[in-house]
Amino acid sequence: MVYDEPLKLDGLRHDLVFYPVPFDKLVAPVCPDAKLRRLVRNMIYDGVLAKLLGIDLALVEKALQKQLGRKAKAVALNQGALKAGWEYAEANFTKQDPFVIERMNETAGKILIEGNSAAAIGCMLAGVTVVAWYPITPSSSLCESLIGYMKKYRMDKATGKATFAIVQAEDEIASLGMVVGASWAGARAMTATAGPGISLMSEFAGLAYYAEAPAVIFDVQRVGPSTGLPTRTAQGDLLSTAFLSHGDTKHIMIMPSSVDEAYQMAMEAFDLAEHFQTPVFVMMDLDLGMNYWMSDPFTYPATPVNRGKLLTGEVLARIGEWGRYKDVDGDGIPYRTIPGDGMPAYFTRGSGHNARGQYSERPDDYVDNMDRLARKFETARTRVPRPQIDRDEQAKIGLIAFGTSHWATVECRDQLREEADVRTSYFRLRAYPFTGDLAAFIDAHERVYIIEQNRDAQLLQLMKLDLTPERVSKLRSVLHYNGLPIDARSITDDVLSQEGYEVARKTVRVAGSTGGE
Repeated sequence: MVYDEPLKLDGLRHDLVFYPVPFDKLVAPVCPDAKLRRLVRNMIYDGVLAKLLGIDLALVEKALQKQLGRKAKAVALNQGALKAGWEYAEANFTKQDPFVIERMNETAGKILIEGNSAAAIGCMLAGVTVVAWYPITPSSSLCESLIGYMKKYRMDKATGKATFAIVQAEDEIASLGMVVGASWAGARAMTATAGPGISLMSEFAGLAYYAEAPAVIFDVQRVGPSTGLPTRTAQGDLLSTAFLSHGDTKHIMIMPSSVDEAYQMAMEAFDLAEHFQTPVFVMMDLDLGMNYWMSDPFTYPATPVNRGKLLTGEVLARIGEWGRYKDVDGDGIPYRTIPGDGMPAYFTRGSGHNARGQYSERPDDYVDNMDRLARKFETARTRVPRPQIDRDEQAKIGLIAFGTSHWATVECRDQLREEADVRTSYFRLRAYPFTGDLAAFIDAHERVYIIEQNRDAQLLQLMKLDLTPERVSKLRSVLHYNGLPIDARSITDDVLSQEGYEVARKTVRVAGSTGGE
């Protein structure tokens, strides 16, 4: 323990190694300005630690230079304090503890990036040309990053003009309205928001669903309801997003767990939106979006974009008669045209319509259209990202998680196996609607724990709508909703408690769940 010498902490405990440092005496000759000494003395602490832990002083000075940049006086002042701490430790301390830091190259070739920035790169490479957004924590940096990337890589070299439009709308309602309009006109368009913005986007989400206009919406989830905890993380928007809008709506959601998946799924979201002519929601969270994560460098896309069923002269000759909402292939997905492409036009409306796009209040037209939309949603089960499954043939227990809950779940499996000899299989969900893999996974286990970062077991509630009562009876919840990223110990203790093991009671509630406090 490195501490300020006048505190005399070394007499309080005998199980620690103490290194007393006279900070005030050391900082005075380094910093003549008494008002700045309180700030500069921290660098003395860094110098002492660098010496004790064996950190190359030149590396610390390099980091200091990077942090303070062009502030030459500040750099010189802090370097003096850093050196004073180093020299004091060198002259007065004999190393008594075993701790050192060694240089390693395990991070060679890796990158550090926020999930929001990774998603922004994916959007750019997906060919986005229209972005409409309204600032809200924790999604703002996604569009802010995208502005920087687009200005750097998507300017016309001949004219110097932008090949894109990025608009800060007056609110979240307007932003999605602009996206839907741009997508109808043929652009690849997107917005990014958080839970409060999702709530405001309800009506336009319903329009895009019913009129069948593509749209990509990034929901970087935070703690709600209402303003909630804007700077804390959660997975609490699943239910509201899955059925966003009034009436019968079902939306595609994809769920990245890493910065690499944020990048990959950003591109995939545009393909899915245009293939199914519908809004696609990328369900991130604050932990992934705003924090830096280490990753392998991203791979450049090797496949062309998928713009879905666009009507061409060749297709028109094959099908004979075109209707904007006519199901030609039995998959629920009609052919669409884009204004100016030379193909037949149609009137886009959010009111009742028939297969030709004509206004209709006929009951059979409405039922036919809604049934086709449901059929399209069923088709989506075969095209959304499939889950990643790690099956243990000896396991009676299955775990299901998604998004950033993945990392704690992986560690939890090790704890369960090493501490209680409990073997588990793992199903990492990556999209809604669920694929057929979900039912098969549940059938293969006696009990399945659904791990999520919300109070109301929202993922479990979605599963109840899809699964038979027999399968639902196998499901259990592990819920974490205190705003901090979910940790492995919380999951492990909850699972063990529900399995009948004795688990040490916690004095502070860290996860709302069916387990103990």
